Amino acid sequence: MTNPTPPVDEMHYERLAQDALRGVIRAALERAAEPEGLPGGHHFYITFQTRAPGVLLPPDVVAKYPEEMTVVLQHQYEDLVVGADQFSIMLRFGGVPKAMTVPYRAITRFFDPSVQFLLQFETVIEEVIEDEVEETPAEPATPPPSTGDDGPKVVSLDQFRKK
Repeated sequence: MTNPTPPVDEMHYERLAQDALRGVIRAALERAAEPEGLPGGHHFYITFQTRAPGVLLPPDVVAKYPEEMTVVLQHQYEDLVVGADQFSIMLRFGGVPKAMTVPYRAITRFFDPSVQFLLQFETVIEEVIEDEVEETPAEPATPPPSTGDDGPKVVSLDQFRKK
């Protein structure tokens, strides 16, 4: 008796689920873009692939973070524009304003330490051609803080996979 061929997921549920969870990030950023800004103690650590297609960063940022970087959205951010597929923002690095654009698909981690909320994504960008990365005229962001004993609430797609 031979094993039947496993079914092919022509619906691409894994990608659909990841895109839906990225919609949570978009909704959180939309809230942050409101005139009142972030409510209460909320703030975001957003980690993304710096050479992913569609990411626009100053050359000095790309040079310092050639693969991945984390930005913090808390008190000092300007010009936050939230789009359907990406967001753009002006952040200050050492007091110098620097513009960046990040597609949601480039995000690998979203963390709000005020409520220990964490979303992690599989790397969807297998291979990036260097010509696809556009650079704009920065400095680094702060790494995520240690989370203490409680640890963040992690939403991982692994828990929904068939074993």
